[in-house]
Amino acid sequence: MIFYVAFDDTDTLDCGRGTGKLARWFADVIPSECNQKMVVRQQLLHSPDVPMTSHNSSLCCVIEAPDETYRETLIQRGIAHILNHFFEDSDPGFCVASEDDDLSALIRFGIKCTGVKTTQAEAKVAAKGVHLSGHGGTNDGIIGAVAAVGLTHLGESGRIVDYADIRDLPQITTVGELRKRGIHLMSVNRHAEFIPDDHKIDNQNSLRPHLWARRLVVPVMASGNETWQTISIKKEYTFVQQESVFTNN
Repeated sequence: MIFYVAFDDTDTLDCGRGTGKLARWFADVIPSECNQKMVVRQQLLHSPDVPMTSHNSSLCCVIEAPDETYRETLIQRGIAHILNHFFEDSDPGFCVASEDDDLSALIRFGIKCTGVKTTQAEAKVAAKGVHLSGHGGTNDGIIGAVAAVGLTHLGESGRIVDYADIRDLPQITTVGELRKRGIHLMSVNRHAEFIPDDHKIDNQNSLRPHLWARRLVVPVMASGNETWQTISIKKEYTFVQQESVFTNN
């Protein structure tokens, strides 16, 4: 069965790494019988009205486990993982749910978080029946953690930051190599043509599929003869505090 394990706000503005790494590292501490299939970054409302470290995103680990009995172990190991890796002055939040739970309220809350400012009280109501906990500071991270679970289960948004060997692939791969990994290619050219297996994909050294219709999809544009290029380029961000916009989550 599938569990959704979400983390938010475990970092600070000048700590040198974000919650994305903490989420990816969770694969190292889950039970050996489990498999961390992917880690999904969900983008929430980016506004001066919302306290955030930098971009107001949260992370959800999608974990395949043998059965329901692994829920408590994932919860306890997730909490220990936060306590081992979070930074002081952050406001960590943690949420765990399974595909068998009623996640309709979490989905509605997650969608709301992408457009308007929400509260901890709303997050707690949405997460009724699943695990939700805060682990420091204001505990504001519970908001993003609940949203990440709901949005990831919905499967209509998010960027895959870890899956199979996508971080080790060379800059140029073939369409067939990606399809073997369960990654789908989508032409965003006007004609939306089919892309044959032997065509080449330039991932610009950062292959990060989108979660779309519960599938891993890479949008690409034609860039030459039988060659395609991903539409996004990885940016190197410099964290600069700007008045009250970038504050502790």
